[in-house]
This record gives sequence, structure tokens and C-alpha cells, in this order.
Amino acid sequence: MANLPPLRLLLTFDAVCRLGSMQRAAQSLNVTPPAVTQAIRALEQEIGVCLLDRSAKPAVPTEAGERISRAVRNGFALIEDTIAETRHAAGVSDHQLTLCCTLGFATYWLMPRLSDFYARHPDITVNVQAPPSDQPVLSTGLDVAFRYGRGDWTDGRTWKLFDERACPVARPDVLAEARKAGELEEAVLIDVRLGSPHLWDSWSDYFAQRQIRRSGRPGHTFDNYVQAVQAALDGRGVMLGWQSITRKLVDDGALAAWPEGVHDFGTAYFVTCSHGALKKKAAKAFVDWVRQQPAH
Repeated sequence: MANLPPLRLLLTFDAVCRLGSMQRAAQSLNVTPPAVTQAIRALEQEIGVCLLDRSAKPAVPTEAGERISRAVRNGFALIEDTIAETRHAAGVSDHQLTLCCTLGFATYWLMPRLSDFYARHPDITVNVQAPPSDQPVLSTGLDVAFRYGRGDWTDGRTWKLFDERACPVARPDVLAEARKAGELEEAVLIDVRLGSPHLWDSWSDYFAQRQIRRSGRPGHTFDNYVQAVQAALDGRGVMLGWQSITRKLVDDGALAAWPEGVHDFGTAYFVTCSHGALKKKAAKAFVDWVRQQPAH
């Protein structure tokens, strides 16, 4: 055991390999990118070999790095399974679960529905985490993850919940004024820029797929959908609203949708249950419940 590197370094290296970049690893671990870089270099010094090929962008594991990554992942999986089995044997885990999702999904989709789950399962406690990463991962200690994409995860069993679509939305008076003034591309736009631009479609993708030329008019940019929604409610412009987040606000009249503006990017929301959590009564009950929930 004395020859093992510090656990912190192994955790950081595992995050880089799982998530595919140091930037995403930093977001997942809630540290700065330089801290991740420093940890990887420290691990390489501890082991005495280069673990990442930095000539690639983003960096990829070397052959030695792949071996270390597999060993670390298998070791963590064994620890996680052993803890889950121990908790299960003690009857502790049957009545609680921990899930992760984005801040926007938690605020506008999950939390308004969660009281119904508690009414049906008063003996179960649900712990909700909204990590800084815009793509939640099933790290150690997490049972369930809500994720947006195309369902190609392998860290548990995944079920599709609903197709996700986007539509420009704004406060009714702002939207009416924008329509009176001209076309959508001329409006003041509220944009959200997250850590994975390849994952979350933006105004640029919306205009490109609908063959609309975007104007160069200045707008507002935020790094999460809760801030963007509040800006739209404050009348600061038109945001590209994902229906899981903005549909109820539109139905309630707080926001209005741009006519014929709904667009399908071919993506959906999914729920993934970790392999270890599949044995837990609480996780099974939660997944069964959430799969019965309406999309909007």
C-alpha cells in the first residue's frame, strides 16, 4: 500500500479518462483546470511514466495510461460494489438514493414533481446533486443520473424518458415587440454557453439547421439555464428554451413561444441507474416512478 500514489491523483486521472478532457474533469471535480494538470503531472512523477499524450487535442491516454486507467476504474468499481453490497446487507441503502442532474433540469423539471414521489414513497430519501458539469456522470456514491443526449452511456442501465425539443421563448410583451420589429434573427438573444458546446445545441445551431442567417446584434450570455430563464422573465430578450425547462412557464403565460419555432435536434433526456444501484429498493422505486412521469 505504501507504493500507491495518493488517492486524489488517481481520482483526477480517472475523471480525465472518463470525461475525455481536463476541462470536463475540472468541472466534474469542481476544481480549476490548472489543478487537474498539476495532479496529472504529479501522478506521472509518482509512477515514472507519461500517462497522457499531450500532442493530441484534447490529450489522450498513452498505452501506459490506458493500463493505469483500466486498473483504477476496475478498482473503484470493486470498491463501489462492495460498499453497495455492505449497505444493502445492513439495510441502509434500501431507503435512500443520490442522483445527479443539471441545475436547470433539477429546478424546472425534477423538483416540481418530487413531492409526488415522496407521497408515494414516504420512507425513501432522495438526495439531489447538481454538479458544475453540464453532463452529469455516475461517479462513486451516485445512484442515478439524468442526462441529455443520445443515450450512448455504458456506466449503468439507461432508459429514455422523452424527446427534447427547443423553441425560442420570451416574456409575452417582449416577444410581441420582437415580432413587430422584424424576424427572429433581429431580436435581442439570450444565449447559454456551457462546458460542452458539442453536446448542447445553441442559437448558432438553431439558425444553421433552420437555414436562417443570424444577425450580429449584441445579446446576453449566461453559463446556466436558470440564469437565462430569469433573464427572459425579466424581459431582457429571447432565449432558446428547452421544453423540459420552459414548457410550464409558457403554459402558465409567464413566457410565450415564437410561432412555429419548435425545433427537434434529434436528442432526448435519459435516466441512468448505476449497476450497483440496480439492487437497491430505493433506486428501483425511483426509476419506476420517473419513467411514468409526463415529459412536460
